[in-house]
Amino acid sequence: MGFQARAADVFGSFNTEGHYTVAPSGASELDFEQDLFGALRFAKRGQAALLMPFVETRRQLGGATEFGGGIGDINLSGRYDFTLAQEQRYIPGIALLAGITLPTGRPVDQARTPLATGATGAGTFQGTVGIAVEQAYGHWLLNLTGLLAARTTRSVQGIRETLGLQFTGLAAAAYAFGNDAGIALLASYAVEGSATINGAEDPATARRVLQVALAGVYPLTDRWRLQGSMFFNPPLSGFGRNQPSLAGTSLAVVRSWL
Repeated sequence: MGFQARAADVFGSFNTEGHYTVAPSGASELDFEQDLFGALRFAKRGQAALLMPFVETRRQLGGATEFGGGIGDINLSGRYDFTLAQEQRYIPGIALLAGITLPTGRPVDQARTPLATGATGAGTFQGTVGIAVEQAYGHWLLNLTGLLAARTTRSVQGIRETLGLQFTGLAAAAYAFGNDAGIALLASYAVEGSATINGAEDPATARRVLQVALAGVYPLTDRWRLQGSMFFNPPLSGFGRNQPSLAGTSLAVVRSWL
């Protein structure tokens, strides 16, 4: 079980054509999130996890400043390892991933303030499946993960919208020290297809974003450890579309019973 706090500063955005633009003068956004999470191994190779986020946003635009938030979209996920890293000499660890995100947060159309800082969720169910492949070489661990997500259709004021399929690729390289501390470099790229609005696809709604991160873990005791990361979306035209560009940090404390 654990608790994680996250903060990020939005310093720009990518438009519908993928061009990066710096945030205009007088406009700013700070995003905050606190997560309660837990994982349970229910079989030798299977585990399930629960994440409950609390989301807050501070937004400033045109002289107006707002702060709002609430509970976000709760996520349930599972993992089953068919093989484990280093279990067999020439076969990497291979795991099946699956999850569902529940629309427990408040969608933007239900936000009660002009700058919509009370929005905390997407307003739709999301199902995700994926494959993780990883292998260890001495103190090094390499990981490649692919995830495919689909969202249910929702209606707002007579308009029916279904977000496009979203594919996320993740690559990570981690190094473990002798005291069980570790450091990792990660990169992820998410690509989302065009949304379908009232039965017709709208190419202008497709999204993509690149994120890089440096993460680490430090054991406090045999049962307690700290985890932290620094992450950002590179402000490079062509690597994002219809997404904000941000930089942030996270810190988590985790209690283990294994």
